[in-house]
Amino acid sequence: MEDTQIIELFWKREETAVQELSGKYYGYCYKIAWNLLHNHEDTEECLNDTWFAAWNCIPPHRPTALSVFIGKIARRFAIDTVRKKHAAKRADQYSVDICSEMDELKISYTVEEQLAEKELISVIEDFLRKLSKENRDIFIRRYWYLDSIKDIAKRHGVSEGCIKTNLYRNRKKLYRILKRGVSD
Repeated sequence: MEDTQIIELFWKREETAVQELSGKYYGYCYKIAWNLLHNHEDTEECLNDTWFAAWNCIPPHRPTALSVFIGKIARRFAIDTVRKKHAAKRADQYSVDICSEMDELKISYTVEEQLAEKELISVIEDFLRKLSKENRDIFIRRYWYLDSIKDIAKRHGVSEGCIKTNLYRNRKKLYRILKRGVSD
C-alpha cells in the first residue's frame, strides 16, 4: 500500500491504518530501535509505542515522508528507553557510548537558542550534502540508524578505529558549524 493511502486511512480514523503502517514499516522501525536497544522486548514495546504515537499524531499532522516521520518516532522512543535504563544504571556500554557521542553536539540547548528549527534542519542537511558519499553514509548509519561501529566498519571495509576517527572529525565539524550558526 502506498504511503498516501496509509495516511488517508489515518485521516479517516480507520483501525487498519495501524496494521498497514506496521506491515510496511515494521522491519525499518525494528532495525532503528534494535540498533540502540539490543533487546527484543524493549524493541517491541518501542514499536507498539510508535504505532500508538502515529495514531495520535495523524491527524492533525500530515507527514510528507511517512518513512522519515515514523522512523523519527521509533528513534525517539528507543533513545528515551536507553535514557531510562541509563538512569536506572542498567544501560549497556554500547548505549552509553552512542548517547554520549550524540550529547557531544549539545544541540538541545545551545543550538535551539541560536537557530529556529527549520534553519537548524537546513544547516544539518547542508552539512550532510557537503560530506562525501562515504562520510555521509557513515554519519547517517551511526546517528540515524544507530548502527554499531563494528557494523559500519564492515560495511565500508575499514577498521573500527578509522570509523571512530571519521565520526569524531565529522561531529566536531558539525559542532563548529552549529556553534557559528551558519554552514560552511
